[in-house]
Amino acid sequence: MTTAITRYFYLILALGMAVMQPVQAGEPSVQVRTATVASQEISETLTAFGVLAADPDQVLSLSLSRAGLINRVWVRLGQRVKSGDRLLEIVTAPVERMQYLQAKSAVDFAQRKLQRQQQLLAEQLSTKAQVDAAAKNFQDATATLKALQQRGQGVEKEILRAPMDGIITRLDVSQGQRVQANTTAMLIADEHRLIARLGIEAEDLANVRAGTPVTITSVFVPDVTIATTVREVHAMIDPATHLVEVLAAVPEAQIGQLILGSRILGRLRLATYRALVVPRSAVLWERNQAYVYVVDAGKARRIAVKAGVDDGELIEVSGDLKAGDTVVVSGNYELRDGMAVREAR
Repeated sequence: MTTAITRYFYLILALGMAVMQPVQAGEPSVQVRTATVASQEISETLTAFGVLAADPDQVLSLSLSRAGLINRVWVRLGQRVKSGDRLLEIVTAPVERMQYLQAKSAVDFAQRKLQRQQQLLAEQLSTKAQVDAAAKNFQDATATLKALQQRGQGVEKEILRAPMDGIITRLDVSQGQRVQANTTAMLIADEHRLIARLGIEAEDLANVRAGTPVTITSVFVPDVTIATTVREVHAMIDPATHLVEVLAAVPEAQIGQLILGSRILGRLRLATYRALVVPRSAVLWERNQAYVYVVDAGKARRIAVKAGVDDGELIEVSGDLKAGDTVVVSGNYELRDGMAVREAR
């Protein structure tokens, strides 16, 4: 009897412990998004920063041919002008004006002297040599007067107008300023001919040449993208930036997307080859070691990789991977090796 009771007691105890034992919860998993490892062509790129500038071949320098006073200035730096627009008014300096009047008087005097010598020769009171000398003096005086007229010294006050459509990129005079002859007043750039001025390191110079494809984007407006090619590569280091300057022409059809002086970023495409690539977000780093998580039978498996060329969207990887493998591109920061994953819907 005692034995039966004892067995009954142990049976009840076992059943009670089974009831008290918690039910095993489902294995935790992380919701992720994935992408497929692809084998495709990728381009090695070189990133360079710079500025959008006027094409130096299409910049007109407006110089003042004579000394004078800047009486009016109708434009400002950066202003867009049309051909024929008023730029400035200059009043000829008194000394310059006096030179012109003296030259004009000299022409009148030389002309009268020549006429007199010709009349005396007709009356046989002068020689042919005297007439020739008078003619030479008249020609010299006329040439001097013509040169002063070309410089504008015959005009007391003159309004200078824009010779073409463009943008004032430099303004060196101001209203009320007295200027000397041959002073540069301003620079006018053709607004339809712009270039990207990019700076690269000297060690990258061997990989860049005229014709190298380059994609230009605005630093502050990254949605603006311009595709072009390198026009020329300079052969010296700029003392201000300590970089080698590279110029790329901006296609006229795309000039309206950026304005003169915009800060830009250029990506130069150097070489293209086939490689395994994954989205940039798939690659994580720990102590300078790159790695990815591959989904294998619903589990995340961490794989160390070597990162290569990065084109801004895709990145080259090499390691224990093959085309067609599934890698985690979102949610991978929460993963640990061997964790269960589920695809986000």
